[in-house]
Amino acid sequence: MLKLCGFSASNYYNKVKLALLEKEIPFEEVEVWTNEVDRAVSPMGKVPYLLTERGPLSESAVMLDYIEQQYPATPLYPSDPFEAAKVRELATYIDLHLELVARNLYPEAFFGLTVSDAVKERAQKDLKKSVAAFTKLAQFSPYVAGAAFTVADCAAAVHLPLVSSATKIIYGADMLAELPIKDYLKQLSTRPTLTKVNADRKVNTEKMMARLRGA
Repeated sequence: MLKLCGFSASNYYNKVKLALLEKEIPFEEVEVWTNEVDRAVSPMGKVPYLLTERGPLSESAVMLDYIEQQYPATPLYPSDPFEAAKVRELATYIDLHLELVARNLYPEAFFGLTVSDAVKERAQKDLKKSVAAFTKLAQFSPYVAGAAFTVADCAAAVHLPLVSSATKIIYGADMLAELPIKDYLKQLSTRPTLTKVNADRKVNTEKMMARLRGA
């Protein structure tokens, strides 16, 4: 059985977890905090990572590709190669150009630390460009890549709320506000898989914050 290692407060962990739940693949969750990672299985010392019968895999995008190819039932990519590539493109934009840029704001937005004005200004500039690019790709008809739920939704469902919240807290305005994010997330929230992911995230976030306070 697959073992998904990491913690449910992590949006990248939840991206993979959501895909596993959507595809109805049996898996075991193994709680591993960042300071507990074995670099023999995750060389960068990051979570999540996936333990398979053939060995470990790290990086969430790699895990999603493996899951799709190894378990083709209930596909999360279109069968057409170009359309599948467009889904990967959109998921990559969400990961790299939205979430990872906004992540620079998280220490102050969510953890009570301070981010320098220079970092805030750079992130804001980069996010303006990234949001404009994302707007050109996202469809929200009704899912982020079109008519079907895909890997891009696995990324969007867990990343976009953080981008919205962080930018609203730091800049006083949600930088995704002009997009139909609220309606999109409201629609997704009716999916039992995302209900579970969000419930587990809430519990685990409280545990993570308690760990941080006790550090």
